[in-house]
Amino acid sequence: MRNGTIMPVERIERAIYLIRGLKVMLDRDLAVLYGVETKRLKEQVRRNADRFPDDFAFVLDPQEFATLRSQFATSKSEARGGTQYLPMAFTEQGVAMLSTVLRSKRAIDVNIAIMRTFVKLRQMLDSHAQLAQKLAELEAKYDGQFRVVFEALNELMAAPDPKRKPIGFSVKERRARYAVK
Repeated sequence: MRNGTIMPVERIERAIYLIRGLKVMLDRDLAVLYGVETKRLKEQVRRNADRFPDDFAFVLDPQEFATLRSQFATSKSEARGGTQYLPMAFTEQGVAMLSTVLRSKRAIDVNIAIMRTFVKLRQMLDSHAQLAQKLAELEAKYDGQFRVVFEALNELMAAPDPKRKPIGFSVKERRARYAVK
């Protein structure tokens, strides 16, 4: 930030989620970064609703929120004192628009750091796509000779399979493994 401290990029990167196929930041994470209450951030967004069309900011639906909550196990149910309202998600453009409604010096500095992080992520995705394209070209050129190498590289570059077998033994496997024969 301007006073010499820098907003850690890693902190911002951890607060960017992929929801509805968009990279977004949640209201609660933005409120922490801006040093305001989530309630006040949402209040400013409601007061300036015309600046936040659906492609800039949207409210998560109950299923998205339940999925997010189960992934991170961070929020209690409403009955137990947790989040009372569904969170808002802000796209990169929505985060940029927040700087026009949150007018503090900190908001400006945080927005600059967030915009730089979004640009960095976009560059990383672009370089990954370029690497995948070059790999495909090499694979076509040297198909027969290096098939095993290309298969291994493709496997390394593939997204992890969310339905893979969990680590450890199941009860059935454990019984089978330690059964007396």
